[in-house]
Amino acid sequence: MPDFTVIADVSSTLQAVLTDALSTLLPAPAPVAEVHDLSGNVPINPPRLTIFLFEVVEDPSMRNRPHLRGVTPPDLTVKKPPMALLLRYLMTPWSGDRITDHRILGRTLQTLYDGSIISGPQLQGGLAGTSQALKITLAPLNLDERSRVWYAIQQPYRLSVTYEIRVVNLDAVEQQTRPPIRSLTVDSARPGAGS
Repeated sequence: MPDFTVIADVSSTLQAVLTDALSTLLPAPAPVAEVHDLSGNVPINPPRLTIFLFEVVEDPSMRNRPHLRGVTPPDLTVKKPPMALLLRYLMTPWSGDRITDHRILGRTLQTLYDGSIISGPQLQGGLAGTSQALKITLAPLNLDERSRVWYAIQQPYRLSVTYEIRVVNLDAVEQQTRPPIRSLTVDSARPGAGS
């Protein structure tokens, strides 16, 4: 079950999938994908695709899921449903050559279009071996929104793409334990009946 490491596990999964896809793009040195915060200078040897997580929000379409009920003999357990997260990533090519940047970006788009659901053996970290599936969607920002992201990280604007990944489930930790109901008395007499 996904725990507090799930955000890092999603980022590691993206990095592994994209590094593998970029490995055949150019002769040595092949581009790599790298989780990066875009602070300071980004090295361009080898060429790379930075994966920058710029926003984490709760997925509004998954808010009202029911509580999870279980049995831990002899008691019943009740736990909040997992918090459904939506992760937003900015992906930017860095090579020092615009044509190479375009190739890196094109391969990224192709890979995430063909593999818009990542599951099974591609999952990394705590997601490995689970039934989780990450749904990846190209989520373009308008120029003003994109400029705000670049301004916030104090970098000049660069060609980039934005993606949303959902549903990333973050499990609740606390659960309530309740004893089972052993007997129930129903009073069938209604007030005012039989008068």
